[in-house]
Amino acid sequence: MTDAVTTADIQLIQRIIPHRYPFLLVDKVVDINGTQSGKGIKNVTMNEPHFTGHFPDQPVMPGVLIVEAMAQTAGVMVGVSLGMADKNMKVYFMAIDGVKFRRMVVPGDVLEMQIETTRGKPGAKVWKFKGVATVDGEMAAEAEFTAMMDTSA
Repeated sequence: MTDAVTTADIQLIQRIIPHRYPFLLVDKVVDINGTQSGKGIKNVTMNEPHFTGHFPDQPVMPGVLIVEAMAQTAGVMVGVSLGMADKNMKVYFMAIDGVKFRRMVVPGDVLEMQIETTRGKPGAKVWKFKGVATVDGEMAAEAEFTAMMDTSA
């Protein structure tokens, strides 16, 4: 019997979700607890393309990209737990609820996204998650979101 995988580096992330630069928004996922929870890490850098047009004099990571980064974290967490590496898994938003933004995320920040599954289990197509994104322990954003996991590839 093998130990459960609890961490996904960038190589494993790219084997699970189809996103690529410039839309791959999670650098690693740690503390994966099966399909129940995990924490995504995003190192925010000035060379990301959205900063050239999103307040160039005061670059701010767009809130929708923070929510997308949380969703990608959820997809990786579930994909790792279900052994979906190299299986062409797709994740699609179905709903986003209760989104709140509390602080700006700027170049140089390390965005940590704590994700918790509130509904979903192996074999299910529809999953619900709660995500909280923080920088230096301070809440940057929170959201609840529903996604369809297409694991039929």
